[in-house]
Amino acid sequence: MAQSFDVQPLDASFGAVVTGLRLPDLDRPSWQALHEAWLEYALLVFPGQFLKKDEQIAFARRFGALEFEMGAVSNVREDGTLRLEAEGDDVVKILKGNEGWHADSTFKPIAAKGAVFSAEIVPTVGGHTGWADMRAAYEALDEATRERIAPLRAYHSLHYSQKRIGHVPKAGTDDYRRLGFAGDENVLRPLVKIHPDTGRKSLLIGRHAHDIPGLSPAESEALLQELIDFACQPPRLYHHDWRAGDVVVWDNRCLLHQATPFDMTQPRVMWHTRIAGDPVSEAAVG
Repeated sequence: MAQSFDVQPLDASFGAVVTGLRLPDLDRPSWQALHEAWLEYALLVFPGQFLKKDEQIAFARRFGALEFEMGAVSNVREDGTLRLEAEGDDVVKILKGNEGWHADSTFKPIAAKGAVFSAEIVPTVGGHTGWADMRAAYEALDEATRERIAPLRAYHSLHYSQKRIGHVPKAGTDDYRRLGFAGDENVLRPLVKIHPDTGRKSLLIGRHAHDIPGLSPAESEALLQELIDFACQPPRLYHHDWRAGDVVVWDNRCLLHQATPFDMTQPRVMWHTRIAGDPVSEAAVG
């Protein structure tokens, strides 16, 4: 019998706060119940877990193979000094770029399945993370728009999205590789995705998407921005106000997410474990 835990839906079209369990102690029945809740809500928030790094990695592995085990999302260098916004290094530019709505690794041949994200040090001002429900967004579209976008595809590129904020990364550096630029293949993906586990359709858009074949650059940009503006509105939004020890897991196959600005004179240390996508369902076109 599964251990009992409480699932409290958020005031949105998706997401829930889960309490009454310790993630490292999940038995198999509890894990199965939790996984079913994840497929239903797409975002699960676990307050006050304070996972150790190996515990976070082990929890993420329950969802499948990992794209990478653990990466810092932080303005703190390894020597403890702060990366300041005025300095504008590649890491800061990525932090700023991530304030645009996006899904992870859509610019790679295989997009991510999801992610586990945890908070170690949080600033006193800003630094929330937002998610938007692309299932509910697709379902809220009028029929004419659904028919228009059904056959359309868009290219996805990290170089493209960062260039839009004026960032040209330094090729050949460790940051260039670690931040994903070396894996950017500018791949083609449909605007409408079918979830492999639930069968629900969702919009596949975000800041990395560009240049829809068959449309002019201006038409493509206008349509993609129109879809973002429509999709990322209440009740399809949730922004999490982090506390140290919080853990979240989200479904990258049907949610977009964004960072929000924070006071970069204060440290912010978050840990990201990325769940690899299935080579069939998350593959780019071709």
